[in-house]
Amino acid sequence: MQLLRVVGLIHANMLLLSSTIGAGIFVTPKGVLIYSSLNIPVCLSIWAFGGLLSMMNALCLAELATTFPVSGASYFFLKKTLGSSAAFLSLWIKLFANLLGIGAQSLLIASYLIQPFYSGCPAPELPKKCLALAALWSFGILSARQTKTVVQVQTISSLMKIAILSLISVTGIVLLVIGKNENVSRFKNVLDAELPDASQIVEAFLQVYYSYLGASLLINIAGEIKSPTNTIPKSLMSGLSIVILMYLLTNISYLTVLTPQEIISSDSIAITWMNRVFPSTQWVISLGISVSLMNTISCGILSASRVFYCASQDGKLPLIYSMLNGHHSPVVAVFMIIILSSISIIISNVIYLVKYVGLGAWCINFMNMIGLLKIRYQKPDLPRPYKVWLPFIFGSIVLSVFLIFTPMIQSPNIEHVYQVVFLFCGLLCYWLQTHLKRYDVCFDKITCYWQLVFNVSPSENQDKLINF
Repeated sequence: MQLLRVVGLIHANMLLLSSTIGAGIFVTPKGVLIYSSLNIPVCLSIWAFGGLLSMMNALCLAELATTFPVSGASYFFLKKTLGSSAAFLSLWIKLFANLLGIGAQSLLIASYLIQPFYSGCPAPELPKKCLALAALWSFGILSARQTKTVVQVQTISSLMKIAILSLISVTGIVLLVIGKNENVSRFKNVLDAELPDASQIVEAFLQVYYSYLGASLLINIAGEIKSPTNTIPKSLMSGLSIVILMYLLTNISYLTVLTPQEIISSDSIAITWMNRVFPSTQWVISLGISVSLMNTISCGILSASRVFYCASQDGKLPLIYSMLNGHHSPVVAVFMIIILSSISIIISNVIYLVKYVGLGAWCINFMNMIGLLKIRYQKPDLPRPYKVWLPFIFGSIVLSVFLIFTPMIQSPNIEHVYQVVFLFCGLLCYWLQTHLKRYDVCFDKITCYWQLVFNVSPSENQDKLINF
């Protein structure tokens, strides 16, 4: 038994749009504007340049995924190129980054659903978190079904998201064309605004990068994509181009209707925008945003579960996580992610959360690029269905180093010590996992019990499918 290749080009594009257009565009404009020192030209430039850099980085990962078209391709690739310790460290970072990201998305969805009941004041935390948990578990159960079912739901979600962002974008353009003084005046004297320093720009890039993180989904489900050598690069180029354009137009529309001060003081930017432009449709738009965002949760769970699946086959996680149910889904891995994400929902500062999700992703990206260079040097004749331009790899390495170390140099603080400790804890866990592996036989009875509970069967090891 193994995961089925059921995702074609159209559905891959829909998955990419659904996973990328998520919490980011509705929460990170606030963070990007704060770290841009309320400088509108700098803010929009960061959105545009960040999108292009994300596309460059995604195309580098496309070489990785087409060379090793398996589920959890990034983990598999790091294991083959940099060794088990690097692969485990990426698993350690992704474990927390995915869980915190899913928690942030759940909280944002709950915020949009519940905020209309508390017009004029922030919604209480308790009902918001209860609603977030309900959304998480509902879409988590959906993710435990066959991938094809998830993809069909994501297609509907993608169309809803594009419709909402198109409404916001077109309305902003119309207001600018009409030329009302209230709207046009917001863009006057923007060049006189204060310029942010280097560390603030890095923080803004980390916020923006969170909005483009969905591209990694296609890399993690490469083992379930039809003709991955053609589908993955085409989907990344076309899908991310649409996302960059939509993000730019949406931010311009936000800034046309709201002042920078109003944006940074709002917890639900799209709702605040709607209250100003279409006050009578607040409920409809709020519900539409929430429904369209909900499927981003299942995308996050789908991506994270495939990393668990690959690591389990490698022996770094319990074997039960790589076992498949009748729908060819790693259901135990899915439920473990739901449980751990439920714990992360207690963290309510989404902006602070987004920062660390982005930082962890850049650490993994740095290791992936080093692995690509190493394999280019050591195995120049290895079949590569898609080969990215070499300067793109060097560009991604420079970008990763810049975004990781600039905040530490410009404004060192105790948070950076915590980050280093976090990485060392990952290496410590790797040593403990290796040391305790000899006692795996003690867990065989537990594995058999859970295998009966979830009705799952062992899957075929992906190592047999790749010649390296």
